[in-house]
Amino acid sequence: MSPHPNPSPSPFPADSARTTTPLTAGDRVTLEITDLAFGGEGVGRIGDFVVFVPYLLPGERAEVKLTEVKRSFARGIVARRLSDSPERVEPRCEYFGECGGCQYQHLDYAAQLRWKRKQIADLFQRVGGFPAARVREVLPCPQPYGYRNRILVRSQWNRPAQKLNLGFVRADCGLVCDIESCAIAEPALNDAILDWRKNPPPKGGIKTLLRIPPEDWVVPEHSFFQNNFFVLPALLDAVRSRLHDAGVRHLIDAYCGVGFFGLSLADAVDSFLGVELDIPAVKAARENQRRRGITNGEFVAGDTDSLLPSLLAKLDPDRTAVLLDPPRVGCRPPSLKVLRETGPAQILYVSCHPATLARDLKLLCEGDRFHLVDVQPVDLFPQTQHVECVADLRRGFVTSH
Repeated sequence: MSPHPNPSPSPFPADSARTTTPLTAGDRVTLEITDLAFGGEGVGRIGDFVVFVPYLLPGERAEVKLTEVKRSFARGIVARRLSDSPERVEPRCEYFGECGGCQYQHLDYAAQLRWKRKQIADLFQRVGGFPAARVREVLPCPQPYGYRNRILVRSQWNRPAQKLNLGFVRADCGLVCDIESCAIAEPALNDAILDWRKNPPPKGGIKTLLRIPPEDWVVPEHSFFQNNFFVLPALLDAVRSRLHDAGVRHLIDAYCGVGFFGLSLADAVDSFLGVELDIPAVKAARENQRRRGITNGEFVAGDTDSLLPSLLAKLDPDRTAVLLDPPRVGCRPPSLKVLRETGPAQILYVSCHPATLARDLKLLCEGDRFHLVDVQPVDLFPQTQHVECVADLRRGFVTSH
């Protein structure tokens, strides 16, 4: 799992106020939780002053010990929970609350989906100025536990205990939580964790990647592939249906990795071009293409920012879609600039970070250059704060929302 959650640009709910308070770290306060922030923290208020507390749910009351007090908000930990939400469930993992991988195991799965949708809609309103109605309901994962096919485990020397800790980074600090299993990992990975523990690294500070390769795909050890096989068909269908709806005939698959989207959608277009900086991934994409006998596309090694202008110049923009699947940090300004200038008929933006997605879409849509048709969230990361989104942008397209 990722060691620490990546926060949104602002921890505040859309309606929070900035005020000062005489409170200090160490104080104990009684809070009623009224919201769930992006990142998983419960939100309570003392007057208009916002307090964030992990592992509390809306509707719950608790005695909270403040651990950090800023000018405009505070954070705390639960000293004593006074009431329980009807949506609270028993976490399946014994390390939940200590390990930093999951934020929502205490929340019923149907409620996780509702809250994730609200958090995405709030982010899109606050960061991008988009109507909440653009965000659709989150598509669920058919297997909310035991789904993850890739994990990164770490070793760290525990000096007080004089032992090597083997596991994931804790939720509350940079130390490693010693674990023997992971509730969201596929069973084969839990077997791999036990084997790894039997033959541990010789010292602390070593990261080990444990991975189940996807069937029928060549994927180099350190190249990207989606980490949830169970809901991957729903993600692909979300992209395919929007590509078909736009009626385009050419596809540029930027940040294409080993070619998953380009090759999976090759039958929906006349031609496709995949662009990827990772050389081993490009070689794998070409091998995946060869094995499938697909002949209407090619893969190019290089930087998307540098290659996108020349690739777009070869195609009719009125019949072209660009699929973006960048890292969590989002697209860099040069790519956004050339997309605005070239104006392909459609941009399909796949992102695992709704905040950077909303930021980039705002830039693309400035001056009505593009219009956001909808955002389809797909829950590739049950029990965690993370969620995948597919955003559909059309040039000059005005929706009826």
